[in-house]
Amino acid sequence: MTIGANALDVVIRAGRPQDAEAMHRAILEMGRGLGMEAKVTSSAEDFRRCGFGPEAAFGSFVAEARGELVGLCLFFPIFSTWRGRPGVFIQDLYIDERLRGQGIGERLLREAASWSKARGGDYLRLAVDAENFAAQRFYERLGITWQKADHEHAAYGDAFRALADGLI
Repeated sequence: MTIGANALDVVIRAGRPQDAEAMHRAILEMGRGLGMEAKVTSSAEDFRRCGFGPEAAFGSFVAEARGELVGLCLFFPIFSTWRGRPGVFIQDLYIDERLRGQGIGERLLREAASWSKARGGDYLRLAVDAENFAAQRFYERLGITWQKADHEHAAYGDAFRALADGLI
């Protein structure tokens, strides 16, 4: 589908429950672009159930052009015990490949940073795929730098369940 849009036609707004299918498609497309689509096990219903309402697990901003979702910034609040301040963690940033390089990603990140700042936040964190050099350059240009002192660790699936169930 041709959008026939440019950055001037793009509106940034908070995500809504009716965006769940388009948000999920964006995540699938991001996975495809990284050669990891098979690792995406979420569903649009997961987005709808977990991303909206008083107990929302994440927040989102979307970029929309002519009624079509062309960008997504999915985030959640975090807190630094060392800084004593809240911040925001960007879980996913997606821009439709047809509109990349037009400043939409920067606008979405600014919106999330502003959201956090309005709540007392003073920092932003994110993780980027080690092989996604274009994204790394983009973030560096915005002053979002790689933190050499930090190494992210994670527990997923069986390892998480074993930890949660006290089996290890």
